[in-house]
Amino acid sequence: MLIGIVGAPNKGKSTLFSALTMTEVAIADYPFTTINPNLGVAYATRKCVHAELGVKCKARNSLCVGDTRMIPINIMDVAGLVEGAHEGKGMGNQFLNDIAGAEALIIVADATGKTDSNGNKTDGADPIEDINIVNNEIIEWLYGIIKKHISPVSRNANGVEALHGILASLKVTEDEIARAASACSLSTSKINWKDDSIRSFSKELIKISKPMLIAANKYDVAGTEKNIDSLKKKFGAEHVIGCSAAMELALRKAAKQGLIDYIPGSKDFKWVKDEPSKERQDALKYMQNFVKTRGTNVQEVINKATFELLDNIVVYPVEDENKFTDHFGNVLPDAILIKRGSTAVQLAERIHTNLAKGMLYAVDARTKMRLGKDHALKDNDVIKIVSAAK
Repeated sequence: MLIGIVGAPNKGKSTLFSALTMTEVAIADYPFTTINPNLGVAYATRKCVHAELGVKCKARNSLCVGDTRMIPINIMDVAGLVEGAHEGKGMGNQFLNDIAGAEALIIVADATGKTDSNGNKTDGADPIEDINIVNNEIIEWLYGIIKKHISPVSRNANGVEALHGILASLKVTEDEIARAASACSLSTSKINWKDDSIRSFSKELIKISKPMLIAANKYDVAGTEKNIDSLKKKFGAEHVIGCSAAMELALRKAAKQGLIDYIPGSKDFKWVKDEPSKERQDALKYMQNFVKTRGTNVQEVINKATFELLDNIVVYPVEDENKFTDHFGNVLPDAILIKRGSTAVQLAERIHTNLAKGMLYAVDARTKMRLGKDHALKDNDVIKIVSAAK
């Protein structure tokens, strides 16, 4: 799974990326600090099931800190997007091609309104305009791809199959193409849509295949409430999260230095040792008061994208349903993200294709009940796959 961090220049994308991944990247107060995309690993967090089951896990494909399971997610931070990018302006098509493999997008906006759509310092800028530009450029990029290939596509009786042939690299499925066409009341037999239909289809397909979440950054700055409220009114409160990437990055750096004990997303942290600098002590005290009342919400951004935007659940596969272990004796070693509604056999496929091919049934490790291959999994299920495969 890959989530892209996008937005206009100088909105805090690289700071958010660094806060999520603790990867050192170039961060500066001017446009186009990022040229080539930054790749890293962030962690979606959930309460681990080990406490409920009365065991202590030994995580293998993830981390477990206290009772918090931290599940790795691939993250990409790409160059800032300016108006006209689909025509080659700014970083242009490089940016747009970089996001092709992303399954969801986090759009970073400057909630202070202190940077314009080109990333230059100003006063009174409207973050809504930044979001509109990003949305429009992505739609126009997809429109351009389809428009370029519409002639050969029109010769195929199965338009969904023909479109998938040119859009597969964009992580688009045939089902998503069919749904987008249906939502726009467009025929998919020998597609020969007019320009306005291609554009409408592109807008719908982006909404379906690359759902977007808005991170209203710098919300710790006084006076940002009005802009955040406007963003929520325009795009829906469920699609907007106020956050402070800079504060989260500072907290994670302090934790890495051993000054505080901080679990990402927590509403407090413990002091481990005093910072000799009074200035830094005061800064940490200010941040502690802030996270107690509001939180930085950076962890909420990645969690919401993972579990709500992409509709994933967490499943724990085991080999011993009584001890909740793998064949090495590791307790609850793996936490696997899988789409809500996935079946037991689809979980087996994620583990190993041979396991799925020889699958006989599954076992719910909590109840010890036998489950069929088509049984729909639930969030936090602990599952044993029984297979004839060795």
